[in-house]
Amino acid sequence: MSQTVAVFDVGKTNVKLALFDEGRLLWEKSAPNRVLPGPPYPNEDVESAWNFFLDALREVALTHQISAIVPTAHGAAGALIGESKLAAPVMDYEFAGVEVIESDYARLRPPFSESLSPKVPAGLNLGRQLAYQKWRRPDLFAKARYFVGYPQYWAWRLTGVAASEVTSLGAHTDLWAPLQGQVSSLVKALGVHHLLPPLRRAFDPLGPIQPDIAALTGLAPETQVFCGIHDSNASLLPYLISRQAPFTVLSTGTWVILMCVGLSLDQLDPRDDTLANVDALGRPIACGRFMGGREFAVIAGGGGNPDLDAVERVIGSGAMALPCFSDQGGPYAATKGIIRGEVAAHDQTALATLYCALVGDLMLTRMGATSGDLIIEGTFAGNLAFCQTLGALRPKQRVFAAEDVVGTARGAAMLAHWPPSYPITAPAPVPAASISGLDAYRDAWTAAINSIARRATNA
Repeated sequence: MSQTVAVFDVGKTNVKLALFDEGRLLWEKSAPNRVLPGPPYPNEDVESAWNFFLDALREVALTHQISAIVPTAHGAAGALIGESKLAAPVMDYEFAGVEVIESDYARLRPPFSESLSPKVPAGLNLGRQLAYQKWRRPDLFAKARYFVGYPQYWAWRLTGVAASEVTSLGAHTDLWAPLQGQVSSLVKALGVHHLLPPLRRAFDPLGPIQPDIAALTGLAPETQVFCGIHDSNASLLPYLISRQAPFTVLSTGTWVILMCVGLSLDQLDPRDDTLANVDALGRPIACGRFMGGREFAVIAGGGGNPDLDAVERVIGSGAMALPCFSDQGGPYAATKGIIRGEVAAHDQTALATLYCALVGDLMLTRMGATSGDLIIEGTFAGNLAFCQTLGALRPKQRVFAAEDVVGTARGAAMLAHWPPSYPITAPAPVPAASISGLDAYRDAWTAAINSIARRATNA
């Protein structure tokens, strides 16, 4: 029987339970994450996720002795909780109906200079979700005792202990002032300060699991639960303790989050969807984001990864994917994506790969991230053509790829023994590649998107 850390990883697309022993993945199981249509608004299917979690714990407890549980979850989700259950459903951040309050909310939003949180669509600013719940569903809001980030909701459900935590509060919520290390002026303006429980660190133990959960799962009653962390920040943890700044981690999945450690915040521009997230130690980190995983799927129309020959065929054809293929994230979210030219069906994944590499390169340049290593983790780390194309676009920076797709969960597991005493597995260097015609193609692609942006501005 081994001592293990169980990580409950709630992503936008999937929920997962993963077990680790000193950084080694022992076991994992996943299921699709669902959104319910409402009423009162589209919301996270927390009960399905919870039942998956309990079933998976019950299954794995037969063969492993779990010593700790760490939750991690995607950003832009938060929970209004009452004495013993949710006071209101956890809003799906893609609920566009939340924007009906925008004119009132805009008067309360702190300036970007305070929050370093750009205005983003739908419910991606967690503060907008909270304002909507207060103003449009006062019947539910009145039942709330606390408002917590999504990782901390799962910690509360396991322990009964409510906590606030900076990586969740600082993830483009409008609720945090990163440079001051405190809640923003929005908290007072919205009148919700009383709903925020005491601030705890991501690696703080909140207590043991509740007795009924121990009985349901077969876990030991003394199993500790840790406060938990925003998922992109979990991906960053292994590199914060094993590398010297500057460096950039590209955490890839449904979203591509570019986290530039050691970079000045001076070039952040809310119009580009660049911002500051806050790491587990409370420090602001320059970040950019675009919905790369979803855009890749739209352009590619199917699965699989291309080779560089396919990328060169697309370049040679002159065909281009021009942003944006999602209505959320990145500097061109307000423009509708188009594909110019013809691409063979078997080269659509190459077109999608080239597009995502170009958007990543564009955002890194605009942020001023021109030095330091680039580390790709998550889904795109398994796409060698993406890694090599990004490297060819940025030849002065070394590119590395994490060799597994559980970087978020692996980073979260570290919180149970922080700082970890075991060695951190280094990502693999990506071999450099020369890609014929890439520089000229980037120039033409950039000119095309600039033209689209000018037309949109003048419309």
